[in-house]
Amino acid sequence: MKYLHTMVRITDLKASLAFYCDALGLTELRRYESEQGRFTLVFLAAPGDESAQVELTYNWDPESYSGGRNFGHLAYHVENIYETCQRLMDHGVTINRPPRDGHMAFVRSPDGISVELLQEGTSLEPSAPWADMENIGEW
Repeated sequence: MKYLHTMVRITDLKASLAFYCDALGLTELRRYESEQGRFTLVFLAAPGDESAQVELTYNWDPESYSGGRNFGHLAYHVENIYETCQRLMDHGVTINRPPRDGHMAFVRSPDGISVELLQEGTSLEPSAPWADMENIGEW
């Protein structure tokens, strides 16, 4: 058995790609559009780790998706949690659970999907401004 991907339904392809690619740093691997099925699939992965993929499913006909939190979350190791969170903030992303401990943070996609960020290896030393930041919203 081999893990292939996690599918996340999205409502705005442009906003989702800005979040997952530009802000979070994932890379688009391939895209499939079905005129008959009226959907677009976009497969993403962290650079250098194509074995763990996220499939964004965009249905062309508007649908309402609620409760992104009931999905659970996607989780990624990052080389430097502080640099990653700063890049996300620079892209306008709210850090819902800041990395106060130098180890873990949570953000949410435009569709409310929680994304957990974990420091690879040993936790970084707690430092400002992260150590004093409060949680914002749900994560």
